[in-house]
Amino acid sequence: MNLSNVPPDRTLLDLLREDLRLTATKEGCAAGDCGACTVVLAETVDGTLRYRAVNSCIKPAHAIDGMALWTVADLAQSNGALHPVQQAMVECHGSQCGFCTPGFVMSLFALYQRSVAQGHKVDTHAAQQAVSGNLCRCTGYRPIVQAACQMQRQPAHAVDEAPIVSALQALAATTRTNPDYLLPTNLAALLQARAHHPQAQLIAGATDAGLWLTQGLRRMPQIIDLSRVAELRRVEHYPHHIAIGAAVNLQDAFEALARDRPVIAPFGERFAGWPVRQSGTMGGNVANGSPIGDSMPLLIALGAQVVLMAWRKRRGLGHIVHRHVPLDRFYTGYRQSLLAADEVLCWIVVPRPKPGEWLGAYKVSKRMEDDISAVCLAMQLHMDEGRITAARIGAGGVAATPARAVQTEAALVGQEWNEDSLQHAQAAIEQEFSPLSDLRASAHYRRQLLGQLLQRAWLESTGHSGVRLEDLA
Repeated sequence: MNLSNVPPDRTLLDLLREDLRLTATKEGCAAGDCGACTVVLAETVDGTLRYRAVNSCIKPAHAIDGMALWTVADLAQSNGALHPVQQAMVECHGSQCGFCTPGFVMSLFALYQRSVAQGHKVDTHAAQQAVSGNLCRCTGYRPIVQAACQMQRQPAHAVDEAPIVSALQALAATTRTNPDYLLPTNLAALLQARAHHPQAQLIAGATDAGLWLTQGLRRMPQIIDLSRVAELRRVEHYPHHIAIGAAVNLQDAFEALARDRPVIAPFGERFAGWPVRQSGTMGGNVANGSPIGDSMPLLIALGAQVVLMAWRKRRGLGHIVHRHVPLDRFYTGYRQSLLAADEVLCWIVVPRPKPGEWLGAYKVSKRMEDDISAVCLAMQLHMDEGRITAARIGAGGVAATPARAVQTEAALVGQEWNEDSLQHAQAAIEQEFSPLSDLRASAHYRRQLLGQLLQRAWLESTGHSGVRLEDLA
């Protein structure tokens, strides 16, 4: 469908419900928290479709240009037969008031398509992950998870992908330009667009920028969307580091980090619900610079750097210039950074682990998943015969920016990792930061959490079991 006169800051949900009158998709929170608005997108990858469940309430409508879209109204077959996901929800009594049901069905439809493509059987963990971005007040989730585990027992229903892939490939070959919503497909075009339009809003997954539209009621007359830039959609692997492109979604980014450091996998699952992790990007999280963004404390502890790039003229000719900035030196104030008006954060460079490394990453929030941190702490230690030779600690929720606990690191280096050095470090970290009180936690509680999370790190690193919430769950 070709639509014209769609403003650049129009959300996909508003386009569906208000412009196209496709009201099966519901609006709940308009903040990407409840999942009632979930739809499924697909784009071609190596000749097949890759499916993602996303929140349409915070997704700019133009961001899906050239993609396939499914809403809950698209699932039933032409003869009226229900899709296996819908039939399983009926048989397991997975719906009560029904308002959240379309979102749950779409999250499970994306899971169904992934499991079919990969030949995996859906278990409880996969089901819980798939619906981690959906909230329900009625059913208690158990019948919904049961439906997810039973949907593969229904008569199979395969999407006829060939005509969709052909249509998307033909659409990709056409030239479509919109001066108010720029979708560059290569790095040079992105940097030139940024140089020519430094006032435009730069987005990737828009999971933060979408909130500025729906909650902050901001207008964005011009947007540059970097999510289609081919060079930035991949994770590059090198002997001593990996480079995560700014268009790599959070799920893929955390999976890449977890290949070297498995402890990151459960931490990544708690970052947000599945639709946010499938849509938002780690590059966007870092560039946005929220003091409660969970990826930055982890990346600071890992010694990550960001690569900033720009298109600038030298002697009348345009050139791509770049610079590397350590992440712990990137932020200059609340949501402020060293990023110049014509620069784009293009890569996050993360060193690979070295022998003797220990890593702990912890998040404290009111909900187990799909919630913002009160405090986030990540700690990397290198030890030799029980003595700490190097330490890096990243903290979130305790300052105006994501921060590195340099004083606490200094208190630890050279010490034996025992209860005495732990208490010394706890005293140091509680004095190092002056957090604010807000609706998530008081300043006093946050200071206490910092010390207690250090104790959790000590317990875990010295072999105690049952320390992590994920282990208890």
